[in-house]
Amino acid sequence: LFLLVFGMTTLIIDNYDSFTFNLYQFLCELGAKVTVLPNDATIEECEAVNPVNLVVSPGPGYPAEAGISKKAIRHFGGKIPILGVCLGMQSMIEEFGGVIIGAREIVHGKARTMKHNGKGLYTGVKPDFLATRYHSLVGDPKQIPQCFDITCMCEGEVMG
Repeated sequence: LFLLVFGMTTLIIDNYDSFTFNLYQFLCELGAKVTVLPNDATIEECEAVNPVNLVVSPGPGYPAEAGISKKAIRHFGGKIPILGVCLGMQSMIEEFGGVIIGAREIVHGKARTMKHNGKGLYTGVKPDFLATRYHSLVGDPKQIPQCFDITCMCEGEVMG
C-alpha cells in the first residue's frame, strides 16, 4: 500500500496527460509531498527525488511511447509501491511480460461498473462502483504477468 509519510516524496511520472494534475492535487490533499517529473526525465533524476512511492500517469499512445515509465517501473519495482493509472498500468503489465491489447470498445468519458476484490487500493470501496473510463487499450486478461493480482475488472477487461 502507498505510504503517505510526512516529508517523504511520492514521485509522479507525467506522460503528458492533463489528468496528472488531478493525481497531484489528490495526493497533496491527502498530505503527500509530491514531485512530478516528465516522462523524458532520467532514472538518475527519478532516483534523486528519493521517492517512497511511484505513480505512473495516464497518457496518449502505447507503453513503448511512455518515455521513462517502463524503465522507472523496472528500476523501482520491488523497492517501493507503484501505482499505474491507465497508460501507467499498461506500462507495468508490459514491463513485466504481459500483453496490451485493444479494448473491445473504445471508451472515452463513459461511466461503467467496476467490480473489484476489496483488496489493496480497493479496501473500503463498495464492491460495485461506477467509474468513468478514458482508454482504448487494456491488459490481456489471459496474459497478465504471474507476479500481478487482478483486483478489478469491468465487463471482462482488466482495470486493476
